Amino acid sequence: MRILVTGGSGFIGSHLTAELLNAGHQILVLDNFYTSDKANIKLLAANQNLEVIRHDVINPFIAEIDAIYHLACPASPVHYQRFPVQTIKTSVLGSINMLDLALRLQIPILLSSTSEVYGDPEISPQVESYWGNVNPIGIRACYDEGKRAAETLFFDYHRQYGVNIKVARIFNTYGPNMSPNDGRVVSNFIMQALRSEDITIYGDGLQTRSFCYVDDLVSGLISLMNSNREVQGPINLGNPIEFTVKQLAEKIIDMTSSSSKIIYKELPSDDPKQRKPDISKASEVLGWTPSVNLESGLNKTIEYFKTKL
Repeated sequence: MRILVTGGSGFIGSHLTAELLNAGHQILVLDNFYTSDKANIKLLAANQNLEVIRHDVINPFIAEIDAIYHLACPASPVHYQRFPVQTIKTSVLGSINMLDLALRLQIPILLSSTSEVYGDPEISPQVESYWGNVNPIGIRACYDEGKRAAETLFFDYHRQYGVNIKVARIFNTYGPNMSPNDGRVVSNFIMQALRSEDITIYGDGLQTRSFCYVDDLVSGLISLMNSNREVQGPINLGNPIEFTVKQLAEKIIDMTSSSSKIIYKELPSDDPKQRKPDISKASEVLGWTPSVNLESGLNKTIEYFKTKL
């Protein structure tokens, strides 16, 4: 197959691109390199089945392809809070352009949505039928509401035009190719620990997260894309094992033998207190469950970040 991956040079996109190439597909990566790193796909450049085009999905794009993985969007708070208008344009206009392409070609299209559509949830674990608790005018709204609008567009294109859609709600994912400066908790803590700097926890550290290793996530995305047409989603993809942010910091300090101390700062506005996916739907419909435990995944991620010092 000839497959388009928008945001294919990003953290998740680069791993997905590599896995699809390994499966023998021809891959067209579309990326404006706004927040992604070309180095993420540098090792793939020699593969004759890879084509990379610099393009912003805010603008229409035409190609002859068989499927679309639509991953393009700033995903870390550092990036989307710095460029909020660009972020929501990417989610809305980018989705419209990719859906129009899928409609014209009559091909399947997958949206990488996010657990942030649940906002600061009032229930835990979060199940797909939960509508969320999102502040529509807060500093995270450009991303949270942008992805909610993208989901709306996907389902409306399916209902009105019959587009074959797949919607994945991705929970906290980590692994190699993360940006050292993206402001996410795993990359922050590892880089601070490796530099023996104070590890910064926002709030009391008792807020929880569930961390999914990127290889598991990519497996889930491919399983969803390859599922039958009746499976549209949304489907949660993440690891349901819950940790407090403080536990994560302590584990990383121990695994890096760091002299870092934990310090506490004020919790940012609208930061969710709980993140735990209910993945029973993914397990039942896709036969998918994550297999990489936190310690194994962190070991690989720490080794990657050592090369970035």
